[in-house]
Amino acid sequence: MRSAGELVVDRRVRAAEIGRFCSHIVCGPTASDCDIWTGAIGADGYGRFYLTREGAGLCVRPHRYALAIASGVVAAGVLGLHECDNPVCVKIADATEPHQHVVSGTQGDNMERMARMRRGGGRHAMRRFDSRGVRRARSVALREAVRYGWDTAAVQAALLGDQPTLW
Repeated sequence: MRSAGELVVDRRVRAAEIGRFCSHIVCGPTASDCDIWTGAIGADGYGRFYLTREGAGLCVRPHRYALAIASGVVAAGVLGLHECDNPVCVKIADATEPHQHVVSGTQGDNMERMARMRRGGGRHAMRRFDSRGVRRARSVALREAVRYGWDTAAVQAALLGDQPTLW
């Protein structure tokens, strides 16, 4: 995807677009649960939301679109960062809530967090389970786990994937 330009979402003007967007979301039952994007997922494991604006097709990240719904506009260069580490989460939590999900940030913020979480970038070795293909498989499994409503056991299994457990 190309770099993030300004994204404006006027609730009155874009009501049908927002309705279509919301039809692809399954909300978790608790405040700490993610709201899962059930629409298109790219090869990188992140969602895709397709728009038509001024006669031209446009693809945006659903988590960034959710930020634009919440604030009306997301400036060029501002990204949606996943504090929950779930690339198909579109939940915009109030800043006062203890569990943050998608927040605004810069590419620098994103790279700093990626290094801190040891997902590559910088001097840290990349964690084995963060490869692009594994991330996509996990995102698709999450989408399928909630496609017909929230299924806690299926969500847990999708989040865990094939990682070994200690129990």
